[in-house]
Amino acid sequence: MDPFYLTTAIDAALEAGRIHLQYFRRALDVRKKGPIDLVTAADLEVERTFRARIARECPGHVVIGEEAESAAAAPGRCRWIIDPLDGTTNFAHGLALFCVSIALEIDGQLALGVVYDPVGEELYTAERGGGARLNGRPLAVSTRGELIDALLCTGFPYAVRDGRARQVRVFEAFLTRARAVRRLGSAALDLCYVAAGRFDGFWEEELHPWDVAAGALIVAEAGGTVTGYDGQPLDVFGRHILATNGPMHPLMLEVIRAVRP
Repeated sequence: MDPFYLTTAIDAALEAGRIHLQYFRRALDVRKKGPIDLVTAADLEVERTFRARIARECPGHVVIGEEAESAAAAPGRCRWIIDPLDGTTNFAHGLALFCVSIALEIDGQLALGVVYDPVGEELYTAERGGGARLNGRPLAVSTRGELIDALLCTGFPYAVRDGRARQVRVFEAFLTRARAVRRLGSAALDLCYVAAGRFDGFWEEELHPWDVAAGALIVAEAGGTVTGYDGQPLDVFGRHILATNGPMHPLMLEVIRAVRP
């Protein structure tokens, strides 16, 4: 892969982080896309800036972004997938758990992923076949292999009120089997924390490509396992994901299959 693409993604992520910090914990224009689904000026400015960069530096490439969902099915050999601000609800409430997530898909295959947390100054990167890194240092998943020793993480979709019984059953099952379960509010960071060995597993449903594309590649390149709930290779458009350190994967799949239709 052309190294220019990774440089482009990193530069765009750092620029996004600067925009985030210009808005963070200041008076914000917060709008609702749904009853609990928020969008801020920071989301919109980051995505506009990224689209302009790609149009200028990578003409002919397609951009799939959270704030312009109509482009989600756009064809193209090279498709960038961006969540300009993953963790918008945290951001809007002044909680320092948010990031930008950028992935590049080439010929239908994830080729690179970059996630940047500007508050923690943590830059996660991965190239297919080239490993994953945090601020330039190699990443590796944990080695824990028993659920009782595991720290797990999940999230709930904006439509949780509609499917809450099913999701609460899965949450309860892991809560009674694992050491602990966390819910941070940023799927991209959750995945990066699996890659860094901080979490041993992450599951969530009703997600979008921009939520998981970069983080899924980072987990895989850090030595982890990423699939759908069916155990098949992840489809970023498939709306459900299980990402683990590897040894935890069959154990978590078994729990999910036992309690979820």
